[in-house]
Amino acid sequence: MGLTVTEKILSYKTNRKDITPGQIIEVPVDVAFIHDNNGPIAIQQFSKLPLAKVWDSDKVYFVLDHHSPSSTIRAAQHHRNIRDFAGQYGCHLIEVGRGISHPVMAEEGIPRPGNIVVGSDSHTVGLGTFGCLATGIGSTEMAAVLATGKIWMKVPETIKIVLNGKLSPGICSKDVALLILKHFGPSFLNYMAVEFEGSLIDKLTLDERMVITVMSLEMGVKNALMPVDSRLLAKIGAGSAQEEIISADPDARYVAVIHFDVSSLEPMVATPPLPTSGGVVTDVAGTEIHQAALGSCSGAFYHDLEQAAKILKGRKIAPGVRFVIVPNTSHVMAAAVRSGIIDTLLKAGAIISSPSCGVCGGYEVGCLAPGEVCISTTTRNMEGRMGVGGKIYLASALTVAASAVTGCITDPRNLLGDV
Repeated sequence: MGLTVTEKILSYKTNRKDITPGQIIEVPVDVAFIHDNNGPIAIQQFSKLPLAKVWDSDKVYFVLDHHSPSSTIRAAQHHRNIRDFAGQYGCHLIEVGRGISHPVMAEEGIPRPGNIVVGSDSHTVGLGTFGCLATGIGSTEMAAVLATGKIWMKVPETIKIVLNGKLSPGICSKDVALLILKHFGPSFLNYMAVEFEGSLIDKLTLDERMVITVMSLEMGVKNALMPVDSRLLAKIGAGSAQEEIISADPDARYVAVIHFDVSSLEPMVATPPLPTSGGVVTDVAGTEIHQAALGSCSGAFYHDLEQAAKILKGRKIAPGVRFVIVPNTSHVMAAAVRSGIIDTLLKAGAIISSPSCGVCGGYEVGCLAPGEVCISTTTRNMEGRMGVGGKIYLASALTVAASAVTGCITDPRNLLGDV
């Protein structure tokens, strides 16, 4: 029997031909990155190892993105510890203000097709957009990776998701992600690899693809892969002969192959308390909100800010509503400034914060009071995510912006003139 993309990457990296799901194998790591929330624990555990030294400092990145810039003395001390460690061992350091680890790593062209990438953030799976096996690991496990450059991994089973059709006006990749999450639920794909393909993928930008791979984590996946195509190769500045482009064998073994046609998809909203609790916007339209938010590794790309500006141009944020926008990288913010998008958002009454994880986890930005409701482009809406007693609905940037204007959850097509 043939191998899936995930199995072939593991086979290539370990020089094993007998790769089968369920095997426990030792895998060499190409890239490891650690953020400031988990960095101090990883450093502490690393210091307990005998004769510890970083296996390859050029392959290790520390990213100060969760509390960025530091807003507490504790966060400032954590940042100092990380800076000292990175300086001592010669590791890369991505400073405060640059943005969230996953999209920053993507912008810098660090993940490459065929790589093994591990990160201390669970949403590391989003980098599978670049044809690599990317997955999140814990702080203690990361300490071992820092020392050895290797990780023990169970070969996951693989499911294929085929996305076909054309998105209608007012529908975005976040709606596609929420549709998929609704279908599979929070744990049906636990520790599985997902491979995406289909005609829709060809129409999506890399950022739009990354929205889907990042959100795949909420189904419990081990990793999620998009196909390597000419658009990806152009983005990373490489030709097919320069990269390790891996495709599934024609007779690869999949647990299942699931097809979605998005042609009739409507705007989706995930209701509290799970990202998988999705439904069409009309199910919850009219729900009063106190805050709207654009943020996170899956919801604050340039296209998200652009979509919000399209809704907000010539309009104002509703009285009693806060619209908090946290671009996910400094490059996104700079591009939005140059294009006039930031000016449009500010004139409408939006609040712009520095690039970071920010509002996604209530990291001193956009916290909710008990009983308040927020509609957001972020990754999660569990109880307490933005503050104890707050409720979070997840949606696309278009739906979030439309809701910010009306003061209640709103179908964005009503403001775009497509309904």
